[in-house]
Amino acid sequence: MNTKFTRDGVRKVAVVGAGVMGEAIISTLINSKYQKDVISFVEKRDDRAHEIEGKYGISRASLSEVATSDLIFLVTKPQDLESVVELLAKDLLPSSLLVSLAAGKKTSVLENLLNSDNPVIRVMPNTPLLIGEGISAISAGKHATEEHLLVVTELFQSSGATILIDEALQDAVTATSGSGPAYFFLFVESMIEAGMKLGLKQEDASALTISTIKGAAAMLQKSGKSPATLRENVTSPKGTTAAALAVFDDSGLREIVAEAMRAARDRSVELG
Repeated sequence: MNTKFTRDGVRKVAVVGAGVMGEAIISTLINSKYQKDVISFVEKRDDRAHEIEGKYGISRASLSEVATSDLIFLVTKPQDLESVVELLAKDLLPSSLLVSLAAGKKTSVLENLLNSDNPVIRVMPNTPLLIGEGISAISAGKHATEEHLLVVTELFQSSGATILIDEALQDAVTATSGSGPAYFFLFVESMIEAGMKLGLKQEDASALTISTIKGAAAMLQKSGKSPATLRENVTSPKGTTAAALAVFDDSGLREIVAEAMRAARDRSVELG
């Protein structure tokens, strides 16, 4: 496609699917100064649709109505994506850009369903996008141009960091950053529960754990030191931290993490 695609040329934007990530995209669009009257969304649950309309002041629409949008975000479950794209394809504009957030689904799958030269971009964000702290991995399909990538990248940069990667690595991204927040939430849950078993009140265990995680993340981001170096700096020989880390090592923590991430990667591949 040779037509130049720019943000200023985007007159209609649609979000198909208004779950947690769909809402994050809506919030990102509004934070990026897209006017509310150009944004519409598709949501099959009436109660959720009413919630989104009331919270963001944007309009609910049907699939056929949003097919004429310049920019369409597909935020559906992977198993629903193909049927949604087939319905959109009937009324899609030749210039419409489709951005898929469905885990596992390759851009080539969508391109084959469309049977057109519509550009497709695949993005794997994560839920911290909701608070402007996400990271999104972006891959272009065969018809997407640098202009398409620029519009999408600038949008996601308004709610966090972005990286451009080869699409073959998207399943690994899903296992690392896409599912990653859940790994840390589980670890935080476990630390809070352990603190309570050691005698701390729940609110104190929560405050100590969350502040510790927050501070450790800030050190990783700001110190310029590797995780290994920071870990070693905290670990005195035969000290309390060393005793705790020895339990992790004896339990095979590194192998457990690797196995879990392989499982997430493999599931992403299966969904494709």
